[in-house]
Amino acid sequence: MKFFNIIILLMITVLLLSIQTFSQTADSLKVQVLAPDTLEYETDEVVVTATRVQKKIIDIPYPVVRLKNTQYKFDRKVSVSDVMGSVPGLFMQSRYGNHDVRISIRGFGSRSNTGIRGVRILLDGIPESEPDGQTRIEAIDFNSLGSIEVVKGNSSSLYTNAPGGVINFISDINFPFSMAVMHNEMGSFGYRRNGMKVGVRTDNIGFITTYTYHNYKGFREHSSDYWHILNTFFEVMPGEHSNLQTMFYFADGMIRLPGSLTREEYDTNPRAAAERERDFDFRRISKKGRLGLRYTTAFGSSYNNELEITTYGTIKYFERAQRDIRIMNRYGLGGSARWVNNSVFFGLENEFSLGGDLFYQTGPIESYVNIGGMRSDNLVGLTDETIGNTGVFFQNSTSLIKNKLSLLITGRFDKVVFNQKNQINQFQNDVRRFEDFTPKAALNYKITPYMALYTSFGLSFDSPAGNELDNFPTSSSPGTLLNPDLQPQESKNFEIGIKGNILSESLFLRSVVFELTFFNSIIDNEIVPFEVFGDVFFRNAAQTNRLGFEIGFDAAIVYGINLKTAYTYSSFEYDNYLLESVEMDPSGNIFSNFRDFTGNIVPSVPEQNFNASLSYTVQIFNYVAWFSKIGGIYVSEMYVDDANSAMTESYSLLNLTLGIDVVINRFNFLLSGGFNNLTDEKFVSFININSTSGRFYEGGEPQSYFLSLNLGYNFN
Repeated sequence: MKFFNIIILLMITVLLLSIQTFSQTADSLKVQVLAPDTLEYETDEVVVTATRVQKKIIDIPYPVVRLKNTQYKFDRKVSVSDVMGSVPGLFMQSRYGNHDVRISIRGFGSRSNTGIRGVRILLDGIPESEPDGQTRIEAIDFNSLGSIEVVKGNSSSLYTNAPGGVINFISDINFPFSMAVMHNEMGSFGYRRNGMKVGVRTDNIGFITTYTYHNYKGFREHSSDYWHILNTFFEVMPGEHSNLQTMFYFADGMIRLPGSLTREEYDTNPRAAAERERDFDFRRISKKGRLGLRYTTAFGSSYNNELEITTYGTIKYFERAQRDIRIMNRYGLGGSARWVNNSVFFGLENEFSLGGDLFYQTGPIESYVNIGGMRSDNLVGLTDETIGNTGVFFQNSTSLIKNKLSLLITGRFDKVVFNQKNQINQFQNDVRRFEDFTPKAALNYKITPYMALYTSFGLSFDSPAGNELDNFPTSSSPGTLLNPDLQPQESKNFEIGIKGNILSESLFLRSVVFELTFFNSIIDNEIVPFEVFGDVFFRNAAQTNRLGFEIGFDAAIVYGINLKTAYTYSSFEYDNYLLESVEMDPSGNIFSNFRDFTGNIVPSVPEQNFNASLSYTVQIFNYVAWFSKIGGIYVSEMYVDDANSAMTESYSLLNLTLGIDVVINRFNFLLSGGFNNLTDEKFVSFININSTSGRFYEGGEPQSYFLSLNLGYNFN
């Protein structure tokens, strides 16, 4: 520990000395201070995810963030929280690496104890989210990405099961010339990540392929994982106004699950595994692949029409070992299409788009008894499951006052179908259908070309995920396969905000990119987890009221020194929640107990979430750039259950990153490293909501280091 403290002090000293050098003249030091990278939510960036058409961020009437890979090239890349923590309104709780990360936007997604819910996840515009909205992100390789687009707030009028928003991970296909890169990363607790990236670029052909091997022993007992991830992207321009893309990935790996702890166990040893998880070797084995094809073309006398058609197929093997062992083989087929027309009506510029999506997934689910981590020889359950989603949407954007005021109206109709058939008991065949229409209207007023006010109101619809429909012994129909009582979650969502970029010719505060949004959501039938005899099931809370605001800004203090902050305030409580719970007394007798949670705070969401970083970039020589960053995170207390029976402590984390980027002719050498959780703070990083056994707590990563070395060559 003394060694680490000495290293930490030395690194902080280096950072301070780096900043101090700025106060001296550049001539005397013979250095050139660099302007910072493109800012995190640059307002003139063109994005597609937010409106499913190409639009500048400043013209979109809700908050959108675009992250470029240059913004996190020096950072550790174990988890999505390593690269996306600075996005206002986004809260992530990591369990072990990049698996089972709980991603929540404005509280949507906070209900999930496994996987991601309420936030639509895309990879190159194709859903990583399954037809029921459940998502695992094993195939996301940060070394293969060029950018990440984040749409915050209700997106149900354009995407399936997206009340919280959309995150689109976009491959690094827009490179200017052919290149080859080897990336290597290592760190504490046996962390290792190695791989390569090769890109080929000609006048009308682009091809990139990446392979990454990830291995991590984990900071908790029984939390190791490994992954092989292969991604390829090929595009060709068959004509001046057309584009054909082929996208493929394959991911193969395993993660062991240490489980959640009681308060006593957590206080004694937060890095221990739960006894049951260790003895029965709780784990997940996953092999998944996807092949996608997309064709885009523009047509018409002035090429004012655009047509895009996408189709894809998926295959997945998933083995989950818990109290039982389930093996799922799933095959999926999906597609989407959209047509966009730009015209002028009555002197007003108008953009209309119409589109649709479908995604069907089917396959058997086998169940076995878990005998000390090994599956039994006898098959105890066999179910054929089909999940399908179809949806159609429209969007119309009208410029009411040219370059000033625009009106956006969108709407989507979705139908989600679950069909389960028991192959052992042929008389069991359950079907549940969920469907709804979700409209949204929004206004955008540009005060200046780089500053805009916006507001929106819309409805959202979020169907239960497949595992959330697992029936439980005390439901209204305990003999059926699918829970007959669980209803879809619906909400009414309002927001108002301002965003923009303030530029100055002065040396101090050259530019400030900012965002401020107030939001209010009224959720009916919120889906929340609960336990029955140790197994997790889901139920509906009557009504929830969510109020909050998000603030983010990225300021160029002076040349080379950047301050980036993100703050989210959340006031989420149950307006009406009367629950009938099934409990057991010390003698083993089962009884019903009515409990009123009205007025209670929604668990697993902090009232305050703050992230800030100060970075310094300087060009030492013509071919050498130095980077240093110190960052901090503050998360306030969180309740662990609907009853508000206990809460976690607030915590503050301090991180440090240093790096050097060397470019000599065609060669590129990038070395970086740093420490996370410098003060070795003990904190709860993940809450297992509503555990009847009191196993709420999963400890966060203690003090750790990482080193990264990338070697590149450009064929230019």
